[in-house]
Amino acid sequence: MLPDKYKWLEKEPGPKMLIEFLKVYGTKETVGTGDNPVILDWAKELGLKAYTHDSIAWCGLEQAIIASRAGKPVPKDPLWAANWLHFGEPANVAKLGYTLVFKRPGGNHVGIYLAEDNQCYHVGGGNQSDMVRISRIDKIRCIGIRKPMYHTAEPSNVRQIFVDATGEVSTNEA
Repeated sequence: MLPDKYKWLEKEPGPKMLIEFLKVYGTKETVGTGDNPVILDWAKELGLKAYTHDSIAWCGLEQAIIASRAGKPVPKDPLWAANWLHFGEPANVAKLGYTLVFKRPGGNHVGIYLAEDNQCYHVGGGNQSDMVRISRIDKIRCIGIRKPMYHTAEPSNVRQIFVDATGEVSTNEA
């Protein structure tokens, strides 16, 4: 269930990647040696045989499942967050439904733009505190903004969205 401050997302008519994100929101990895079968099923659906445990970083997997289900081409080796720098086409301004790639300690992170405040992007993604959730990530960590390819015109509600700067800032999405 979305936090109250993001309930407005449920009324957005698109883009398709946002709609797919909302469907997987709240999915959690299994703590310990077990695995969440839902996350492992995403890998099977995408044909990613190398993904065998939800303890393996899965932000790229979550981004791949929402992109694939939205009818978007998924980049080669989508489990590597940096490979999302080859998704769609580059953009200078983040907008609703765009893909954002971030630098983090020990690697990278990928997620979907939902909103922003003066300091941070509000990012929907997997493996954020071991679940699919919305996190505030500092804009200075962003290394790429990617616009999905649209079959027709970009949906009319794709726009920059500014919200209040509330909540903690994520420093490592591992």
